[in-house]
Amino acid sequence: MAMSGGGRADDEPMMDMNTTPLIDVLLVLLIMFIITIPIQSHAVKVDLPQPDNRPQTVVDPVKNKIAINAQGQTFWNGTPVDEVTLTQYLDQTVAMNPQPELHFQPDATARYEVVDGVLAIVKRANVTKLGFVGNEQYRADF
Repeated sequence: MAMSGGGRADDEPMMDMNTTPLIDVLLVLLIMFIITIPIQSHAVKVDLPQPDNRPQTVVDPVKNKIAINAQGQTFWNGTPVDEVTLTQYLDQTVAMNPQPELHFQPDATARYEVVDGVLAIVKRANVTKLGFVGNEQYRADF
């Protein structure tokens, strides 16, 4: 009888697991994590705008005018504005005592959705003195 290593017979299955491939895979994964982690921690500098503390003088204490042209652009006293800026200007007018008049003049060919959106902003700002200017441009329609 021949003796096999470990005192087992030759026909029994080998019960030891070969861990070399597992260790190789784990080492490769460890190296991959070590390489990729510094890339994720790099900081990106962003120049953010600084707040401007100068007082805004674009709100007239007597009357202000919102106009909408045919392309759908909104203007505050002749200066183009977006919805956020328009809301800020309206908040300033509501805070004034007495509240200045607000004249609203949409172009006859302006899209209804744009005009309705601006009127919704005016309503949310709780403006009490609102007047429609230029209604005579619609006389021919009726």
